[in-house]
This record gives sequence, structure tokens and C-alpha cells, in this order.
Amino acid sequence: MRVARAVALVAVLGWCAPALAQSGSIGGVVTTAATAPRPLRITLDAKVCGNELPDESIVVGAGGVLANAVVTLTGVKPTAPYPDPQVTNDKCRFLPRVQLARPGAPTKTSSHDPLLHTTNAALDGGRTLFNVGLPVPNLVVTRPLAGPGLVRITCNTHTWMRGFIVVTDEMAAVTGADGRFHLANVPPGNYELRVWHETLKGAPMKVTVAAGASSTVKIALAR
Repeated sequence: MRVARAVALVAVLGWCAPALAQSGSIGGVVTTAATAPRPLRITLDAKVCGNELPDESIVVGAGGVLANAVVTLTGVKPTAPYPDPQVTNDKCRFLPRVQLARPGAPTKTSSHDPLLHTTNAALDGGRTLFNVGLPVPNLVVTRPLAGPGLVRITCNTHTWMRGFIVVTDEMAAVTGADGRFHLANVPPGNYELRVWHETLKGAPMKVTVAAGASSTVKIALAR
């Protein structure tokens, strides 16, 4: 029996290894000609929040590289589930600003600030998923997501605060401060890339992935 199981395991591994070896990847950078907005002037709870905060609706670096854009590979499932999302209130900002989650994922929300925050999560159409009050630091509350779809996070007390959770069962990535993204273990084929950003827009892009190769794309977004 053990010999048979070992033979079966070797057969499975022998089948999987070439399949994985034939997968390709997609990498690239998202850019924009738009400029970052001016900082936000703060008049509420300034002792904790400060007198101004960066307006992170557009986070752009040298050469126009754009952070917090979500690039999705249409019709392709991720090879591993996304981590359970966490929404943290920190100095009157939601961290992270943009993240990915699988449908139905449990979402933890907490605060580091010694004042009242709320984590108000609503679907893109306006229906509220949950609205959690966080009156003291380090309180952690868990609520489930729905999805797929876009979830907008706001604070009822501090109206400038924004966060976003893209709930999806497709392969996707969020661009970093360098504007770059990477999608690994993509089967060979022809695909469409979609890109989402809270302020900027871009058209879908066709991309071809060859076996064992990496495809590189550059995506430009505009207002």
C-alpha cells in the first residue's frame, strides 16, 4: 500500500512540475501624467491627526509611477488565496489605502488612535456591509465581506479618511510605491488586463503569455 501511494505521489509530482514550469508571468508598471493633490488641511482632532495630511487619492512618484492601482487578469484564478484583509485607523488614515481580498473573507479592523473612529464599509453601489465604532486604541473587530466587488471604507467622524478593498476571485495585484506589479504562475494564453484606480481611469489591455516567459506591459492612466 505504501509503495502504491509513493508511486502515485511521484506520478502527481511528475505531472505538476512540467505544468508549473510551463507557466509564465506578467509584470509591468502603471504610470500617469496626473500630479499629486495638495495636502488636506485638518481642523478636527489635530492633536492626533496633525494639521495636514497627504491627499492619497493620487500617489505618484518620480517619472509618474502610480501607487495603489489594482491590475486584474480577467478570467484567471489566483494560485493562492489573498490574505485576510486588515483595516487599521492610524493617525486619522486608513492603512493600507488599497488591498485585495477574496469573497467572504473575514476583515479585521482596529485603531491606534486615542479617539473615536468608525470603519464604515459599503459596496460601490452604496449598500453598507458593516459600520464599526472604535472608541479606544487596540480594539479589534472582525466582520465578513461580501463580493466580488469594490468595498469603500470611510470614517463617519473624520470624513476625509478613505480606504478600498477590491474583493475578487480573479488574479490581481496592487501597484507599490514604484508603480510596479507582478502576476506569477500564469498559464500560456491570450488575456485581458483591467486596471482600477480610485481617481484615474485606463482602458483594458490585451497581453499574451508564453510558456516559461515573462510578459512586460506599461499601463498609463488619466483623469
